[in-house]
Formats: sequence, C-alpha cells, structure tokens
Amino acid sequence: MASSSSPKAIIKEFPFFRVYNDGRLEFFRPPSIKIPPFDDPISGVRSKDVVISSQPTVSARIFIPKVTNPDKQKFPLLLYMHGGGFCTFSAFAKPYHDFCNTVSSQANAIVVSVEYGLFPDRPIPACYEDSWAALKWVASHVSGNGPDPWLNHHADLGRVFIGGDSAGGNIAHTLALRVGSIGLPGVNLVGVTMVHPFFGGTEDDEMWLYMCASNDGPQDPRMKPPAEDLARLGGERVLIFVAERDYLCPAGKNYYEELKKSGWKGRVELVEHLDEKHVFYLRNPTCTNALELTNKFISFIKQNNGSPRNNIESKY
Repeated sequence: MASSSSPKAIIKEFPFFRVYNDGRLEFFRPPSIKIPPFDDPISGVRSKDVVISSQPTVSARIFIPKVTNPDKQKFPLLLYMHGGGFCTFSAFAKPYHDFCNTVSSQANAIVVSVEYGLFPDRPIPACYEDSWAALKWVASHVSGNGPDPWLNHHADLGRVFIGGDSAGGNIAHTLALRVGSIGLPGVNLVGVTMVHPFFGGTEDDEMWLYMCASNDGPQDPRMKPPAEDLARLGGERVLIFVAERDYLCPAGKNYYEELKKSGWKGRVELVEHLDEKHVFYLRNPTCTNALELTNKFISFIKQNNGSPRNNIESKY
C-alpha cells in the first residue's frame, strides 16, 4: 500500500469520492447524463430550463401541466431539490425529469426543479444558498410581473410546497426553516416533503463536514437541527419518507421524532417502505412501492389545506 508521502496516496475515502494527498478527487460515479426539456405529448406537461442567477450560476427546470383555461387557471407550485450527496446528480437527469413530470401531471402542479451548485466546484453551503435564491426567484412572481410568464400567469403562490430527496431533503428542511424564521412575502408555504433525507448521525457526516469548510462540527444545525429550529419550521404539514434498508432511515425517523417533540404546531407524517433501499423509487419507478410513494407524494400536494391533525406513521 502506498505511504502517505506517495504522490498517489489516498488520505480520505467517503461514500461518494476519495481524496488523494495531492488534493485530487476521484468520484465513484460518472457525471449525470442530462436530457433536454420537452413537451410531453402523453401527459400534456411542458418543460423548459430557466436561469435563476448568472453569478453564481443557478438554473432550474420548470414543469407546467396542461393548461385548459389560459386566462384563469392557477396551479400550486412545488420547489424540488434533487439528491446526490451534495456532489453529484442533476435536476436535468432523466430520473428526476421523469419524476417531476409525473408529479406535475398528476398533482396538477407547477414544479420548479433546482440545478444548484455541487461540490467540489461550489462547496457547501452553495447548495443551500442556490436553493434559497431559487425560492426567492419564485417569490418574485407574486405580483404577476416576475421574469417567467408561466409563473406570472399560472402559479398560485398561496399554495407553495418544498420537497427533495436525500441531500435535497436536507436542503428542503433548511429552506422551510428560513421561511419560518424570516418569512417570504407573498408566499404561503403549505407543506414540505422529504424523501429519504440526509441528516446527521450516519456515515455521511464526515463527508458533509469535508465538503463544508465553514461548519460547526458534528452538531452543525444543518445536519442536526436543534429543537428551537424545528419549532420555527415554516409550513403546515411535513411528509417524511424512509426506506427500511436505507442507511439514512434512522436519520429520517429521528427527524420525525424530534419535530414532534419540538413544539412545532403543524402535522407531520412518516411513511416507511419495508425491505426497500435508498431512493428505490428513482431506480425502479414502476414497482409497487415506488408507485405508492409517488402517489402519496402527489396526494400531499393535492389534498385540501386544513387544521393540523394527529401525527401519523405508516408502513408498507
């Protein structure tokens, strides 16, 4: 084995990449294959890419369902953040395009899927700041004079949802916390969905700390939200999905329990899929549990707003 002084010595190895002593990084997965936006003739959903910011570069893919009344039709809006360990994958990758297309069609919602900055080109906290910039960009359409005509004419910013999977679930939490703490004029955050979210207490902790030079250690509130943060969470409802064989499952369950104990006044629901692994619904979207997860995600957006009910746990 090479010594640490060798020009090719590995000094750190994480789930997504290894670090060599000369500073070089080797990622274990190839870059995501991206597909262009298109109008889906089957679902009727249209999609396009937009620039959120040029400095730094932030973009998004917008999905809009079939419009039957161009003058009056308003849709709820979902801001979605993809997963990938804060260092890989893309909103423009086929699994995420297909998922957002399905949600837009079946939930009858506009979906804004964020292409945020990834490590190492843009280390953490770029992912959080880029996603917040995307949410503020959405809010800029509240008076109907924002930069995008789809949102100006058809987005109901009184029905906004934030969602994400894995790393994106963690980002969704930070956005909901900001909304709950400082507000976002004109935007009513109804609910937050987190699918197999990353939080502290797993083998990924050290990798997150490495990717975020300005951190507060293992207790960093972005990894391990304290009760006072959870109590300020924006939104009326939270839906958390976990998978039994996912190494992030305990982190998602712990977030659920801590949110219940925090004094937050909304309703939180935990859904666990037995004998399933991390983001199984993206790998095998037509399996029974994947269809159930997607339908539950969609129902969360479609259901009527109401007063908080008892907390719920479900297993499938």
